[in-house]
Amino acid sequence: MIVATTPFIAGHRIVETKGQVFGLVVRSRGLSGNLIAGLRSLGGGEIKEYTSLLEDTRRQALDRLVKNATLMGGNAVISMRFDSSEMASTMTEIVAYGTAVVIEPDAAAQPTIE
Repeated sequence: MIVATTPFIAGHRIVETKGQVFGLVVRSRGLSGNLIAGLRSLGGGEIKEYTSLLEDTRRQALDRLVKNATLMGGNAVISMRFDSSEMASTMTEIVAYGTAVVIEPDAAAQPTIE
């Protein structure tokens, strides 16, 4: 499945709009992870425990977005975005959202070889 942050996909045309789709994940680092990250934050710099957590969470949110788009009958997602927020200062919510569409190659947009 093609997932794009743009409202179109080069070389393709949208033949049907299926609707809004999203993938939502709420995660907490856990006590030991928060303790290690808290100690690391005293020294400054990147906190790798949180970076890893957020990367994994974004991937999972994107996987859920794709699954929902597929269930709706879409073969692409356009205008995809991520959003995040903190909940109760111990949890992070990540949502991936966009519009599920059906696309097909656009012959008029394909380069020709002469």
